[in-house]
Amino acid sequence: MEQLKHAINEDYLKKVDADKKSIYCHHDLMGELFVPTHQHLKAQLLYTEGDVVFVITDSKSYFLPARHFIWLPSGVAHSIHPKSGKVIMRNLYFPTEANEDVFYQIEGIYPVNDLLLQMMLFTNRWSGDLKKGTANFVIASGIKAILPQLCLRNLPLELPKAKDERLSKILKFIDNSIGEPILFTRVAEQFGYSERSLYRLFQNDLGMSFMQYYTIRRIIKAIELLLDRKLSIKEIAEKVGYSSVPTFSNTFYKILRQRPSDYLNQTGILEQSVD
Repeated sequence: MEQLKHAINEDYLKKVDADKKSIYCHHDLMGELFVPTHQHLKAQLLYTEGDVVFVITDSKSYFLPARHFIWLPSGVAHSIHPKSGKVIMRNLYFPTEANEDVFYQIEGIYPVNDLLLQMMLFTNRWSGDLKKGTANFVIASGIKAILPQLCLRNLPLELPKAKDERLSKILKFIDNSIGEPILFTRVAEQFGYSERSLYRLFQNDLGMSFMQYYTIRRIIKAIELLLDRKLSIKEIAEKVGYSSVPTFSNTFYKILRQRPSDYLNQTGILEQSVD
């Protein structure tokens, strides 16, 4: 059965680029599937419903929550890992055009507003190649065309992968201790670094500071817990190491541009619109 699932994935992946001029549409209830590492000649818009998806590239691990999409330019090798069997993926694959907006050249995660949400839900009736000149091709092209105007802020919901094995151990420690306040000075001491040396290790290997990594990791975990809908916002704040709900809410807002309560309300609206 597992071999059959992967064979289906591979068959669909081959179809994406079979017609180089078409826009390819593919929707899927993932179940327990993951999509192994692959790449396309076409750019990919991947929008998810139901739960979280992890998209792994050569250099980064992206966290894609419900009611967000990731844009992947052509040629970016990636694998796709749904958190649960509830995940529905909506994919549009676009041919690359000459002199495109710089937006289409950069990987990124973006929230979906009501306009884009309704357009993505409309694509549910499509499957396979959308041929140039057809009404569906025109509509899908319109979705692509409005992205640079609607998506003005690339959300930092990705974490770089450590190249240094020593740093990998530190990142694993952070992941395992996410519910406790972690002090940079104690991490440096515990792993045998001076603060200056550990700061340089983070900057040179990840391109970000310890605090930037730690903050994003906590908020990513908080989003997972919010989507589970089992805990209150106060309990979630404590689960990711915040003793103050206002501090947690302010940090969440800085990254997602909305409060945790607003995020919950939006995902609730999404679930009602899909039913």
